[in-house]
Amino acid sequence: QVQLVESGGGLVQPGGSLKLSCAASGFSFSPYTMSWFRQAPGKERELVARIDGGWTGRGTMYADSVKGRFTISRDNAKNTVFLQMNSLRPEDTAVYYCNTGRAPNVWGQGTQVTVSS
Repeated sequence: QVQLVESGGGLVQPGGSLKLSCAASGFSFSPYTMSWFRQAPGKERELVARIDGGWTGRGTMYADSVKGRFTISRDNAKNTVFLQMNSLRPEDTAVYYCNTGRAPNVWGQGTQVTVSS
């Protein structure tokens, strides 16, 4: 079955960086869109970034709040999607989840990102 395992979160000061990883298994990874979502306490889960499937010409999209600061990428050979987060702000504090278009209802355990001084 589809499994998604997020890692790489932690505590970071404002202005700092983190790189999240999501290891996918149980399906053919490369053809499918992969996304990162986040959920802050008391708020709904929101889409952060998305990357198209395939081996070339991968389109990306970003929420306005993270444009220019976050970069989504994928390594199809390793069935992994990444989220490079730079210039982090306190409002980026949330649990971050990855998701696949192959199984939109499947979620991993998430990884906590806390931005605080």
